[in-house]
Amino acid sequence: MRAARVLSTLLLTAHGSADPRSAATARAIADCVARLRPGLDARVAFCEQNSPNLRDELAAVADRDAVVVPLLLADAYHARVDIPAMIAESAGRARQAGVLGEDDRLIHVLRQRLEQAGVSRLDPQVGVLVTAVGSSHAAANARTATVAREVTLTTRWAATTAFATGPQPSLADAVAQLKDRGATRLVIAPWFLAHGRLTDRVAAFARAHDIGMSAPLGAHRQVAETVLDRFDAALDVRAAA
Repeated sequence: MRAARVLSTLLLTAHGSADPRSAATARAIADCVARLRPGLDARVAFCEQNSPNLRDELAAVADRDAVVVPLLLADAYHARVDIPAMIAESAGRARQAGVLGEDDRLIHVLRQRLEQAGVSRLDPQVGVLVTAVGSSHAAANARTATVAREVTLTTRWAATTAFATGPQPSLADAVAQLKDRGATRLVIAPWFLAHGRLTDRVAAFARAHDIGMSAPLGAHRQVAETVLDRFDAALDVRAAA
């Protein structure tokens, strides 16, 4: 098993964005993964808009036991449709790992980003808007909504979920909910891995309503650890098959 882990290739796969900050974050996370696992062939790939494309990387490792780790927080369309289709088309030996999801390590990073923005865990007046990309997949949205509850553990904060696109509640709805619950200091916690056009829109809303906002998760060590956990789990499934 140990030798298989060294010889396998990890394809860290992001959706891709016209905003260069998104691709830069994906590459920084891959660099962190490589530092944590010396000798691992860790590569970055994108579904669209950025290079290298996942199809090209799958072709390059067609003779290897590659694992595609989606650099995605939600188990929605890209993880369920786009990436599996590209893997199937490749006719190689790659398999897909699970998305990063609502991992405790990522929630810890989210809480840390809030503290870095000057939010005290002991402040009972704080209301946190955990803001994510909405999905047409209702179950994915429901899982995302659990982050708001988890991020308040060991704090005195109130929290709720808002979606930057798609389903309700919107940012405005979430603001009203938190104010109704007595929160007087609101802060947006973006449940995003990187800055991009959507987070810019969220930041514009925050400025317009005099609301604070923390940074996305970014290239944090615990994000890289979560990536490696998904990679190892996929290898374990292969070994057990």
